[in-house]
Amino acid sequence: MTAVRAARIVAVGAVWGWHPPGAQFEAHAGNGVEALNQALRARRALRDRRPPVADAWLYSAEALGHAAAGDRRATDKALTASRSAAEALRTTEEPPPWPWVFSFTPEKVAACRVTCGARLGLPAWVISDDVEALATGHAKQRALLVLDIAAGHLAAGRVDAAFALAPRALDTGLTYRSGRIVERARAVRRTLTTASPPKVVRDFDERLHGVYL
Repeated sequence: MTAVRAARIVAVGAVWGWHPPGAQFEAHAGNGVEALNQALRARRALRDRRPPVADAWLYSAEALGHAAAGDRRATDKALTASRSAAEALRTTEEPPPWPWVFSFTPEKVAACRVTCGARLGLPAWVISDDVEALATGHAKQRALLVLDIAAGHLAAGRVDAAFALAPRALDTGLTYRSGRIVERARAVRRTLTTASPPKVVRDFDERLHGVYL
């Protein structure tokens, strides 16, 4: 590796290490506009220097931002671009240029689509990709995805299916003492409004009661 190329990788990596993760954080927090602004700043800073893996990640961050903003059409467009970029990465042997960036696979795009579908209230997006999506990530990521899948079942009116899944994710949140998972579980529960919840929901309520992390 030449000194010039090494310096370029360090410079680009400094930009990359901040903006896309920040965009994803803002999107998960429901701040769609700020998420998209973060992704745009990353694109402007990286310009034509970004490696192919950066495109795949950036498109996924933009998809999450559009979903948080409620724009289904723009979300779908960004997901399509992210999947195309991820598929193209499979034809190369070159690893990501920075040790803190993992390769981006179609399974990660599927996981992103599940999350976007849950935010947009689109059960078809959530349920069609759930098996592929759960093949990626670590235990806490999978727990959040399970809750997104549960949200998709709720949007489709499948209460029993939703609350067959949600307790598994909550167990992971409690095991890892993850406040993010527990709060996401509460958010999923709040989407169901009924004066007479079935037993599976009452059992879930009982498990959530008094849990604060």
